[in-house]
Amino acid sequence: MTSTIETRLKDLGITIPESAAPAAAYLPFSQSGNLLFTSGQLPLKDGKLVSTGLVGRDLTIEQAQEAAKYCAINVLSQAKAALGGDLSRIKRIVKITVFVASVVDFTDQHVVANGGSQLFIDVLGDAGKHARSAVGMAGLPLNAPVEIEAVIEVA
Repeated sequence: MTSTIETRLKDLGITIPESAAPAAAYLPFSQSGNLLFTSGQLPLKDGKLVSTGLVGRDLTIEQAQEAAKYCAINVLSQAKAALGGDLSRIKRIVKITVFVASVVDFTDQHVVANGGSQLFIDVLGDAGKHARSAVGMAGLPLNAPVEIEAVIEVA
């Protein structure tokens, strides 16, 4: 499956970055048995947020979906670090939680979350299909518009 994942990433024009170090007193990932839990990942590209602010005020849904895509890429980055560089050890994405910093009356968090969900499916195929929660937040770290955490079954 590694070649399939690597081929899909290449076809999508995606390079998995080095995993980001934690910014505080927590682990970027933790494994219990065959489940890998990632800490929340922000939409970082080249070490910088791809966008900031609240969805529905500072960002459109499409911009927030793009941010969610980068969150998902960073989830894969943490998984790659946890799995010794071998993404083929991912059996499936079990569940993701998507946090969307949005204005009070914004109700399309689930649509924003699709940006991350679709990335997992595009890269992992059926193994990328998952359960999901998408919730609105008043704010997120560093004024990020989206944050995603994941539970991943691994071999």
